[in-house]
Amino acid sequence: MLKILTKLDYLLKETWIGLRRGGWMNWAAISTVTVLLFLFGLSLQSSWQVEKLLYQFGSQLEVSVYLDSSARAESIEPLVARMPEVADTKIITKEQAWSRLVKELGISNIEAATQQLGENPLVDELKVKARNSEVVSTLATQLAKLRGVDAVQYVDEAVKHIAQLHQSLNWMTLTITIILTSSAIAVTSTTIGLIVMARRQEIEILQLVGATSTWIYLPFILQGITFGVVGGAIAWGCISLIQQFLGNVLANQPEFIKFITNGLQLTSLQTLLLPLILLNFGATVGLIGSLFAVRRFAKS
Repeated sequence: MLKILTKLDYLLKETWIGLRRGGWMNWAAISTVTVLLFLFGLSLQSSWQVEKLLYQFGSQLEVSVYLDSSARAESIEPLVARMPEVADTKIITKEQAWSRLVKELGISNIEAATQQLGENPLVDELKVKARNSEVVSTLATQLAKLRGVDAVQYVDEAVKHIAQLHQSLNWMTLTITIILTSSAIAVTSTTIGLIVMARRQEIEILQLVGATSTWIYLPFILQGITFGVVGGAIAWGCISLIQQFLGNVLANQPEFIKFITNGLQLTSLQTLLLPLILLNFGATVGLIGSLFAVRRFAKS
């Protein structure tokens, strides 16, 4: 146990010495990682928020199923309710629809209005709520194939725009992440390389006394990981400040705006995951950058 603590103490001291000697070069790496993780965190959070909003909007999109005049909704509703894409169903009989229409037209005597037309001209209708926006089109196609269904109506264009928006946001997040990750790895690798060069004589002495390459270069790898973790913490702090600022601004907005923003709130799991993802992503970037630098100097 004492041996392990001694080794750990040595690694931490060497890592701290390397960070001190890095000076402003450390901040070049940390700031690059911070920018990467800040933009990545904002993009990821926005993607989660839009996905949640689109899910809510998609769940509220109802597919209207109009039956043949001879078909009854009670006989078809069980088949529809068992479909995996269906979240909820509601039956509107032709009698209910006719009564509502007559009231909207301001006719007080429903029976007299029905007698004038000879019979109720309406048909049974099923209001089918989809689980999310992505399955609405598929669900409508399946419903149209059912026996007794005359027509199916839903907001097709809205669903397409929702899917396109979500896809565009995901592609934008991926592109930004790839470009900035490459830059952060390059800067981290360069910074660690300069620190290694500055301590070249110490490394040669350690090699002469028989120290292994792993033991020599592990503190530099820990420095790279430190860059990533610190960058992730700063990025998370900036994102939290922006969230707090926007929350204060939106607190005085109209009720409709408040309703929309409440729908954009992250879940408890997402709120916990975001800083963990940023810290782990930053540590990974720092690890990869430092490994590139260490591998280059270890071979020389």
